[in-house]
Amino acid sequence: MGIFNRFKKTKHEPEQVQEQKAALVTKAAEGSISMQKRSASNVIVRPLVTEKSAGLAGSNTYVFVVDTRANRIQVRSAIKQMYGITPLRVNIQNVPGKWVRFGRSQGKRSDWKKALVTLPEGKTINVHEGV
Repeated sequence: MGIFNRFKKTKHEPEQVQEQKAALVTKAAEGSISMQKRSASNVIVRPLVTEKSAGLAGSNTYVFVVDTRANRIQVRSAIKQMYGITPLRVNIQNVPGKWVRFGRSQGKRSDWKKALVTLPEGKTINVHEGV
């Protein structure tokens, strides 16, 4: 009959059981917001240095490769944390990986995400230094 006892509701649970339940709830909540607590260096992978991104830098728009799970709010806070500038606008694009062949074998490059960050006028980021 012990199997049916677990379905009975008890009026008063011991304090130790209540503490264990509270610990499980907080542990589950921490796991669900793990991406929000990530550092800026984990959200922004690297600046994307191409001819097109260099041209966009002239109009105060900078391009970064970001984590595939990051959203625009996290990218905005990471830019503010890394460079000390709050962006005016953050646009994000999912870039699908291309199919490639090496002889008989075929594969696919990884999907990635890029963020186009527009800064206020007069503010710049030096991402092309050392390239």
